[in-house]
Amino acid sequence: MADELLLLNPGPVPVTDPVLEAMAEPMVSHRSTDFEAVYERAQNGLDYVFTRSTLDGESTSAGGTSLLLNGTATMGMEAAVANLVGPGDEVVALANGKFGRRFSRIAERYATVRTVEAEWGQSFDLDAVREAITVDTDLVTMVHNETSTGLLNPVAAVGELAAAHDARFVVDGVTSLGGDEFRIDDWHVDVAITDAQKALAAPPGISAMYVSDRVASELDGSRAPFYADLERHLAKADDHQTPFTSAVPLFRAMAVAVEEIVDEGMPTRIARHRRQAAAFRAAFDAMGLEPFPDPAGPTARSNTVTAISLPDAVRDNHTAFFDAVRERNVAISGGQAHLAGRIFRVSNMGNLSGEQVLRGVNAIGESFRDVGVDVDLDAAVDAAETELGS
Repeated sequence: MADELLLLNPGPVPVTDPVLEAMAEPMVSHRSTDFEAVYERAQNGLDYVFTRSTLDGESTSAGGTSLLLNGTATMGMEAAVANLVGPGDEVVALANGKFGRRFSRIAERYATVRTVEAEWGQSFDLDAVREAITVDTDLVTMVHNETSTGLLNPVAAVGELAAAHDARFVVDGVTSLGGDEFRIDDWHVDVAITDAQKALAAPPGISAMYVSDRVASELDGSRAPFYADLERHLAKADDHQTPFTSAVPLFRAMAVAVEEIVDEGMPTRIARHRRQAAAFRAAFDAMGLEPFPDPAGPTARSNTVTAISLPDAVRDNHTAFFDAVRERNVAISGGQAHLAGRIFRVSNMGNLSGEQVLRGVNAIGESFRDVGVDVDLDAAVDAAETELGS
């Protein structure tokens, strides 16, 4: 029997059987007490993820509200921006990858935007960020873990700069929350956003947001899209409902997924994700492959997404490499935009086992051999096993 499809692309990620089974339960009204119980379970689990994503498991927020949104994290990004700024306001948007650029493009629809850019896969110049954020800045947007490049950006340092000018700070934690450290108050984060299909390990289609108490009173839903009025979302959240019809099966799945995170414990989960990312990095290094983001400066390589440069010999025929991986019933991702054909990306978000990490290493190593790249697969597996066992 062929191996089951292994999702190692950066979302959607594998989900557990209990998460899948939750979606098959009998339908109920989104205005029923049954649904309200589901929303409350999901909200409680999200409170834990948003506020206790540390290696010591201690709370990192003085207070806030977790919301579930009937849309993916792009909806959350737009909602956060649209409810906090409008014409005449200034946004400083940091972009060193696809999703930082998306934040900037969203903000351009609502306010005046000053974008601080860095080359995809490179660190931000914090002096440039410091110069861009002024007393006129109303909002700063940033991606914590840039999925397109496998780079962990310096949210703590930028949060300090935003706070120094009393600017609100909105952070995309889509591929870090649920898999890596995230500190709401220590990093001066006012709104944090994540997606179901990433490190939370739930099905795609809905997302989540944490709105700190200190910014809730500043939301102005009247200037936001009707569907993304966060004042209405916050009011309904008090009753464990959404303002509009909820995707009931997806909310059920989310409730189970975050309860599984609570059961594992964020300290254990963070340590596991870091260990698995180190295993992938060690394996690819043993194969003689070059990491794509290898930046100098205030940043680090991601602990949930590993990006690797494709060897020159493969770039002109990169589709053959990806086809070879797919033939082994493993899904990985290539580069986006101008990085297409230049890199591949592997995720370890969610609930991967060590055996699945090793299966991914083997599939990728064998696929390189198929397309004529001589890699030391035995050394790669040994390196990965060493990290997984440490």
